[in-house]
Amino acid sequence: MRTPALAPARGTLAWLLQLGYTTWRLFSRNGLTNHAAATAFYFLLSATPLLLLLSYALQLLGHIAENSVPATILMAALYEQLQLEHLTALGFIPRQTQLAAGGVGLVTLLLSSRGLVNAVNGAFKVIFPEQNRRNVVVSWVLPLVILPVLFLLMGLAALAQTTLSFLARNDFIGAGNAHVLQALNSAFGFAMVWALLFAAYWRLPRQHPRARDAAAFALGAAASLAALLLLSGVFFKLESYRSLYGALGGVVFVLIGGYFAFLLLYLWAQALYAYGKADITALEKLFLAGSGAGAGKLEGYVFGDTQRLLAKYGQVHPPGHALIEEGDDSKTAYFLYAGRAAVYKNVDGGRRRLGELNEGQLFGEMAYLLNEKRTASVVADGEITVLALPPQILEELMRHSAPLSRRIIDILCQRLERMNLASPG
Repeated sequence: MRTPALAPARGTLAWLLQLGYTTWRLFSRNGLTNHAAATAFYFLLSATPLLLLLSYALQLLGHIAENSVPATILMAALYEQLQLEHLTALGFIPRQTQLAAGGVGLVTLLLSSRGLVNAVNGAFKVIFPEQNRRNVVVSWVLPLVILPVLFLLMGLAALAQTTLSFLARNDFIGAGNAHVLQALNSAFGFAMVWALLFAAYWRLPRQHPRARDAAAFALGAAASLAALLLLSGVFFKLESYRSLYGALGGVVFVLIGGYFAFLLLYLWAQALYAYGKADITALEKLFLAGSGAGAGKLEGYVFGDTQRLLAKYGQVHPPGHALIEEGDDSKTAYFLYAGRAAVYKNVDGGRRRLGELNEGQLFGEMAYLLNEKRTASVVADGEITVLALPPQILEELMRHSAPLSRRIIDILCQRLERMNLASPG
């Protein structure tokens, strides 16, 4: 037996093309743009009560600044960098905040936070099917803990970045030191976002992906969000944008930015799911190629190169080689890619030829589906090329593709009927 070879660059390119196509097809079919819009709305709703909390913090900071130079510098940095005076003048931040209003803001924050977490969890249920039901207590407590902690960490990172920018601009600690601290603070913020995405990609799906896969796709998502943040910063600074939207520009901008951020979040999550299904999808297209499935031109081009599958699952056997021996306990299924094979049944006095297998046929699946020993032998008529499929791959194929499952069941019924007719008596 030998295995077909494949150039590494060609295999990687084919895999990336199939992964990208599968990701986009699933992303479009699952309607994740609507999920992103709903999540962005809850994000904006969750961020709104934070303005009340910010006003509390400013009032407290103002009292501390009366007797503290560092607090005075921090307050000046916040007002200058975040333009808080303009927000206060426009009415977004109240000058005097009452306790009752703060209580309403906290309740709104908690309820909207739960809606945000539920929206994310709902999207992940669509991306990663077969999610388990979460405990009622956890479903209520978890959102109330995650979002306040998340906003607190984001606020601390933004506060540190703002303060460092103010200190560098006014030459309090030196431009060089400030830039180093800003870089460290940015790295900390990036690591925080990556850790959050990693936890979501790894733990939210019921069938947890491998930790290293979740970490790699979380890194891609974090990098994409960082690029989006940089582009958003450039776009928001354009004077035409401010003059067009006026006072509500910030709200509109946050909503649009949140929408695209969650689009990226779900797109990378969908890519993580497709990563585990790339081979399954390619095998499905190969097996159904001759069954009238009617793949389009783009799909035919993406999955037309079968060399990657041959390099991973393919086997080449010489004439007379027995792939399957009657009575064996093996459960591997095979797809006949090239060549012909004969099917034999042991009878009194020798072996009886039941028929032959041609290119494009799947065989050997009965042992796994019926959980029995091999019921017949399969021998190569000439040199043949097959794809060997372990039981877990066959199980994934049947769960992933209803047309392929129907085809396998139909073939199984036909073979059982032929074997019954061939049996003596």
